[in-house]
Amino acid sequence: MNDGVPTDLVRYVVASTGLPERVAARVVADIVGYFDETAEQFVRRRHAELQAREVRNAEIWQLLAGELAQRPVAAPTFTERQLRRIIYG
Repeated sequence: MNDGVPTDLVRYVVASTGLPERVAARVVADIVGYFDETAEQFVRRRHAELQAREVRNAEIWQLLAGELAQRPVAAPTFTERQLRRIIYG
């Protein structure tokens, strides 16, 4: 059932919500997929959504800056050496 979904997070969602494991895995997969978007993809998508709602660009730039500041980012891919340097300096 993995499909790139963190198993420990699925177990946590099952325990905290009582959802069946299959449903919890689907919810986690949806959330992980949503936040897997790069900053550039997010900006393009949100800009299009806001323009479709006829929001002016001057306001869009402010909204995007605020949303980006609150958005968790996907972790970069680290080499083993980089990981060791994070731990040991």
